Amino acid sequence: MNRNESKTGHALHLYSMYKPTLYLIAMFFILLLLNSCAVNKSPEATRFRALQKGKIKDDSSYVYALPFAVGTKHRLVQGYFSRFTHRNRAALDFKMKKGTAIYAARGGVVARVKEDGDKGGLDAAYRQYGNNIIINHNDGTRAGYWHLQHNGIVVNVGDTVQQGQLIGYSGNTGYTAFPHLHFIVWKSEAGSWRQIGTRFQTRKGAKYLRPLKKYKRPGKD
Repeated sequence: MNRNESKTGHALHLYSMYKPTLYLIAMFFILLLLNSCAVNKSPEATRFRALQKGKIKDDSSYVYALPFAVGTKHRLVQGYFSRFTHRNRAALDFKMKKGTAIYAARGGVVARVKEDGDKGGLDAAYRQYGNNIIINHNDGTRAGYWHLQHNGIVVNVGDTVQQGQLIGYSGNTGYTAFPHLHFIVWKSEAGSWRQIGTRFQTRKGAKYLRPLKKYKRPGKD
């Protein structure tokens, strides 16, 4: 092997070693760019962005707990109506490693469980494999937790759960580019479900979360 071939082989080895890290860095900057671009301009989307920025004050809505362990911190990679895959969704994506414990953001009754999905990727064909939990709340709302680990759910349909109770483990199943938790809340109105934004308890009080920021769940273990 000559010197040039040795250098080429070394470069390929380094690329192979750091490929996953480079991919995540690239995805982060893509999300940064997309979240800064113009997005959904519907009145509801505009209202959510104003809530996130604190331009509209809302002191009456329910305050949810962050859906991960007390004392841990995760980055919100997509927020309400973000351009990447939330263009028409009032949903949140928390980046986290596979196997991260997920806790109920609000108490209620488990309405649906799917945990047999074992595939995931950035292709709509994988959407059917997305493992999830849906929990109904006592005010006509429901929360969905998506992309959970294969066989990684610890509650059953009909179970009553409390806010902060362990319900499952995060994964990378379904339509997803990387391991994360997709969280969404709907409200029942006139026989249909409407997506709604939600406040969360943070170290700085009740806030509408903003994309690309890290949030730590306050409280005691």
